[in-house]
Amino acid sequence: MKRLLTLIFAGLFASQAAAVEVGDDGLHKPTWLRDTFKDLSEDLEEANAENKRLMLIFEQRGCVYCTKMHNEVFPDPDIEAYIEDNYFVVQLNLHGDVDVTDFDGETLSEKAMARKWGILFTPTMMFLPKEVEGDSTAPQAAVAVMPGAFGKGTTIDMMTWVAEERYLLDGDEDFQRYHARRIQERDNGSTD
Repeated sequence: MKRLLTLIFAGLFASQAAAVEVGDDGLHKPTWLRDTFKDLSEDLEEANAENKRLMLIFEQRGCVYCTKMHNEVFPDPDIEAYIEDNYFVVQLNLHGDVDVTDFDGETLSEKAMARKWGILFTPTMMFLPKEVEGDSTAPQAAVAVMPGAFGKGTTIDMMTWVAEERYLLDGDEDFQRYHARRIQERDNGSTD
């Protein structure tokens, strides 16, 4: 019995140690998040300099869906590596007071920017193109917006679809068709 309790407590402490850190703002803080001044034009420039895609992620304190993403989806070794290799991620707080400067030059608090952009759900991931016209807002420029929590397959497929700029390809493979094809490939044993 003593050995069983020792194993249980060891497992609990190991899972707590592996959990993603939560900041003073109540938001998860994985190592791949970027701490920036939240000037989106500067963030885009820095992402491009690193040959990465800019992704904005809106979250909020107590969001069970954000917790699900940070505990079950983002830590997957393939997804985490893909984020680190391909994305420059800036976190925004749905109820935050930190100033954000949009591509159109307007500066608002995070919560006011969320209202301006119509962000209703957390997490919401917004994927930006490599170039944004100066008078566009982030949602107008975004190549994809992913509101809510999704599983590993949908998440990695969206990240891949954006990073590979598949939204620019001619033809009939929008994201839903791409995702359906990837599901079929995984079901048939494809591991790439």
